[in-house]
Amino acid sequence: DTIGALDFAGGDVVHISSGLTGLILCLIAGKRRGFGMVSYRPHNVPFVALGATLLWFGWFGFNAGSEFAPDGVAALALANTVAASGAATGLVAGLVVITPAAGFVEPWAAVVMGLVVSPVCYFAVSFLKRKLGYDDALDAFGIHAVGGVTGGVLTGLFCVPELSWTDFGGLVYTGDPTLLGAQVL
Repeated sequence: DTIGALDFAGGDVVHISSGLTGLILCLIAGKRRGFGMVSYRPHNVPFVALGATLLWFGWFGFNAGSEFAPDGVAALALANTVAASGAATGLVAGLVVITPAAGFVEPWAAVVMGLVVSPVCYFAVSFLKRKLGYDDALDAFGIHAVGGVTGGVLTGLFCVPELSWTDFGGLVYTGDPTLLGAQVL
């Protein structure tokens, strides 16, 4: 028996599990030599921008291709992938948050999701990581796990009922918390 949660392109499964795995592995491996004493800032901004661009382009195929058909839902997933994205790390957070919802929400909701995930992931990366003292060089936990959870929950708010794979739409459209509850679970 299922709980009725929605996950359009596997974002919850992929991002939450990979982010938690990243956290566990960095806790097991420990901190890098010189951590806290040496600056590990990105040293080649054009390469960071190129990498983010290539990732973004590939994500179009990932999210839109998850429809398995060249139809309106695939176009919606592509539009939402663009609408939720920011720049560099913000771009990745936007891609992560929209993946579970890409084929279930309208573009305005994708923009809102991108705006919501940015401060949530920033908090996880800048405050939570420092407070808990783990060395996650790629911010896998702060971006993927926290952003994935955020995207899963927001799917329960913004899912268009007609696009839902279950009998339930998002709380914003229906006033019914059933899908939101399933997404939280």
